Amino acid sequence: MKESKQEKYDKAYLRMAQEWGKLSYCKRRQVGAIIVKDRMIISDGYNGTPTGFENFCEDDEGYTKWYVLHAEANAILKVASSTQSCEGSTLYITLSPCRECSKLVHQAGIKRVVYQTAYKDDSGLKFLERAGVETVHLPVLEEMV
Repeated sequence: MKESKQEKYDKAYLRMAQEWGKLSYCKRRQVGAIIVKDRMIISDGYNGTPTGFENFCEDDEGYTKWYVLHAEANAILKVASSTQSCEGSTLYITLSPCRECSKLVHQAGIKRVVYQTAYKDDSGLKFLERAGVETVHLPVLEEMV
């Protein structure tokens, strides 16, 4: 079966999100996000500590610090400080949004989420689907790295 043009774009943007995630200083998991609107990347982000904080995401026991920002939150916040709007955009992310970030995704006006790996708690995805946000699981990229 021939791949659609949308699928080709989805895979390409998801590969870019993978690369972006590699910039994260987090040891437990590196997550990358790209926000695309009208085939233009309007924002990007990866999980990490807030501006001005040390680049250590985990505490001495190896747990993620409570103030670490998730990749999609960083990408959405970047748009908020620009002249762009997320309204009608697509979020490409390497790990599906948690319940807290799914609220941000919906409230930002993002209409589609394409993710590579499902987060252990699927309540974020369930919330997005209930809110009318299209979710697409595209797990095939592991071997393409």
